[in-house]
Amino acid sequence: MVSELVIKDLQVSIEGKKILKGINLTVRQGEIHAIMGPNGSGKSTLSYALMGHPKYHVTGGQVLLDGQDVMTLTPDRRAKIGLFLGFQYPVEVPGVRLGNFLRIAYNGSHADNQLSPTKFFRLLKEKVNLLGIDENFIGRSLNEGFSGGEKKRAEVLQMAVLQPKFGILDETDSGLDIDSLKIVSNAINTMTGPGIGLVLVTHYQRLLQYITPQFVHVVVDGRIVKSGGRELAKELEEKGYDWLKEPAIPG
Repeated sequence: MVSELVIKDLQVSIEGKKILKGINLTVRQGEIHAIMGPNGSGKSTLSYALMGHPKYHVTGGQVLLDGQDVMTLTPDRRAKIGLFLGFQYPVEVPGVRLGNFLRIAYNGSHADNQLSPTKFFRLLKEKVNLLGIDENFIGRSLNEGFSGGEKKRAEVLQMAVLQPKFGILDETDSGLDIDSLKIVSNAINTMTGPGIGLVLVTHYQRLLQYITPQFVHVVVDGRIVKSGGRELAKELEEKGYDWLKEPAIPG
């Protein structure tokens, strides 16, 4: 059965200010959806609200994963049922090795398939090789002293190891030079397939030169105002967002 993440009329406020004003979106495993829009439109708010960040207060709507109401679950429970968030600015955790962090996270989210350290690191080595990452990478402290590109590769490695049903990547291209962008994009492409649905949040079309979405959605003023295919991203690159702002203003 193909899993579905269904967002119905999602409304979210931050400190009393309404940011999302009715988002409707359905993502299925195997699909790649790009969420684009100008600064302050609500793209990152959508990402954090889906994972249950306490700063983001859901005031209306539903989020269902295979029919289960995600909004009633704590962030760790959301992760266990198959949601993953890749951060725009991953946090450094000195003294915690990436490999050990991933083993604890994996066993925490796979209660029915606990792996011994030996079996887990065999799995981790397979994922590291698959993504083209240096094996020494997993012995370093989590994100400490990592370059922007290394932090994003660590995020993709986490997603590859945890194997969620849906990955939400919040501005993965932020802070990356062109070489790092190609490396990170290639890693994402390597692990995509029928087992995972991806939501890529981005400002720019450049990420989509390397990762091809089937669907592109434009968020303006807290609403999806236009959806289309890959060609929509190219149109946005040429025309910007101003031509789409008027439909988002209530009449």
